[in-house]
Amino acid sequence: MIAMHGHHGHAHDHHDHAHHHPAPSDKRYTIAIALNLGFVAVEGAAGFFANSTALLSDATHNLSDVLGLALAGGAAWLAKQQSSTQRTYGFSKATVLAALANALVLVIACGGILWEASRRLFEPEPTQPFFIMAVAAIGVLINGATAMLFLAGRKEDVNVRGAYLHMLADAGVSAAVIVAGAAIFFTGLQWIDPAISLAVVLLILWGTWGLLRESFDLTLDAAPANIDVAKVRAFLAAQPGVTAVHDLHVWAMGATKPALTAHLVRPDGGDDAFLAEVSAGISKTFGISHVTLQIERAQRDDCEHC
Repeated sequence: MIAMHGHHGHAHDHHDHAHHHPAPSDKRYTIAIALNLGFVAVEGAAGFFANSTALLSDATHNLSDVLGLALAGGAAWLAKQQSSTQRTYGFSKATVLAALANALVLVIACGGILWEASRRLFEPEPTQPFFIMAVAAIGVLINGATAMLFLAGRKEDVNVRGAYLHMLADAGVSAAVIVAGAAIFFTGLQWIDPAISLAVVLLILWGTWGLLRESFDLTLDAAPANIDVAKVRAFLAAQPGVTAVHDLHVWAMGATKPALTAHLVRPDGGDDAFLAEVSAGISKTFGISHVTLQIERAQRDDCEHC
């Protein structure tokens, strides 16, 4: 006969991995969306006026970021909503889905920029370098300031990191456009405008790959990248009296909410004090505050992962 004891630990007070960053604020996203939407209108009009593919591409990229920020802000709001009878985890997973959508939108936007810049590379058209530089300088200021809004919490929250990378990438694009404008002015070579756009797109795609892969993994309930599951298993196996660990699962209920479930084989059984101590240790060591453990007195014959 197998005796089972369940324990659900939250142990937030034992958290020592600097996960105490503020929750995503709706105000941050609202400010970012307003600033970038206004700049998209200005830069788009300027791009047509200056006949610059770099400005038009940057405006398109900024427009995709407005959508990404709207997704991220909406997900942050949803994550705060209460769980229901059917949605027992609430809407925390929306933050992960928004991060994935954010990455996909950026990749798609880069594809559009790549297409237009490639066409202009073989069919250069005259531009107005001083006008391009002035508008791009405004872009650096706006995008840089917006990125700073998401500086806090970017390391722990993949959703906030997505917004931060979007804004930082836009600031980089605007800086590159300034360089392109100066180069065109001094050399008269119009192909520099689309060439700079191509280079920036490649850099953005390289930087976005990590976000896309991480958010995709979290969508599939993979363990968060900062949690070594092998070390978690070793930690549990090393607990007093534990002879085996099986059915260990680590996943993210939201962008900042890792969870764990596991069965511990312990012939002597385990009381609430033992389970609470192990849960607190998991929280303190790995930053997993949502822990569910089950004790089994006997080894299962069909256990393949012990």
